[in-house]
Amino acid sequence: MSDTPALPDGTYDAFVVDADDDADSADRMHLSVTILAGEHKGEVVELTARGLAGTSIDLIGMPATLTVTGGSPSLRVDEP
Repeated sequence: MSDTPALPDGTYDAFVVDADDDADSADRMHLSVTILAGEHKGEVVELTARGLAGTSIDLIGMPATLTVTGGSPSLRVDEP
């Protein structure tokens, strides 16, 4: 992931609300995820991810876990 979200370090339940393929790289996607609970509930975080399984259409609507460590985000798309 390359974009740093404006969230403190921690683990967040999230939901993929949008996903777009990157025109310059076949293994990279631009994602918008919303935080589902806690102090940051409803905030939308924009990320660029590499190596996610599935197409951009497959990822929309999927639950995910966003982990921020040292200001760097990591996203794991969960099983439905």
